[in-house]
Amino acid sequence: MRPNVLVVQNEADDPIHLLGTWMEGVELEICRAYGADPVPESPEGIDGLVVMGGAMGANDDEKASWLPATRELIRNAASAGVPTLGICLGHQLCAVALGGEVIVNPGGRQLGLLDVGWTAEAADDDLMAGLVGPRRAMHWNDDIVMRLPDGARQLATASTGEVQAARHARTVWGIQWHPEVDDAVVASWASDGGLPESERQRVLEDLVRSRAALDAAWIPLARRFAALAGATA
Repeated sequence: MRPNVLVVQNEADDPIHLLGTWMEGVELEICRAYGADPVPESPEGIDGLVVMGGAMGANDDEKASWLPATRELIRNAASAGVPTLGICLGHQLCAVALGGEVIVNPGGRQLGLLDVGWTAEAADDDLMAGLVGPRRAMHWNDDIVMRLPDGARQLATASTGEVQAARHARTVWGIQWHPEVDDAVVASWASDGGLPESERQRVLEDLVRSRAALDAAWIPLARRFAALAGATA
C-alpha cells in the first residue's frame, strides 16, 4: 500500500507543486485549509505530513482561523512519530507548535536564491544528510524562527545568521526555503508583493536560469521524505 502524505495548504498560491511531483510512490491528500477544508486533529491514517507556506504569521490566528488546529496536528504528529516537513510558514508553525518562537526578521525580507549554510548537525541527519554540500534555494519570507524548541537541532544557518533549517523534534523538520516553486509560482507572488519591476525580473530570471540545479538539489529531499513516510507506513 502506498503511504499517505497529508499536505496542509495555507494559501491558494503555494501548493506543494514540484515537491509533490518528486515524491515518488506516495498518495498526496491535500487539505486546503484556506478554503475551509477541516484540518484533522489526529494523524491517524497519515504516514507523512507536509505543512506549506503562506503570507500570514505563525501566530496570526485572527487572520487564519485554522492555524491553531494546524499547530495541534503538528504536535500530535510529533508525538506519534509521523514524519513532518514544514516549509517556510510551515517551518515556523512547527517551531511555535513545539515551543519555539517566531518573529519578524529585524534584518528585513529574505528574497531570492540564497545559499544554504549547512551545519555540522546536518551531516548525520535522517532527512538532510544526503543533501549536505553547495546548494541554493528560493527564499521569500519576512518572519524567522528566533528560538528553536527545546532539544531541536539547527541544520542550516543563513549567511546573515537566521535559522534556515531545523529538526524541531525527532520526526519533525522545517526549512525556511521553498523547494516546491517554479517561476510561475513566484511570478504570482511577485505580482502581489509590491516588488520593483527590476527586482521582480532579477528574481525570476535567476530562478529560470537555475532550474536544472534546483531540481538536482531538491529532488533528493522530496524522495528522502517520501521514503521516511514509506517506512512509517
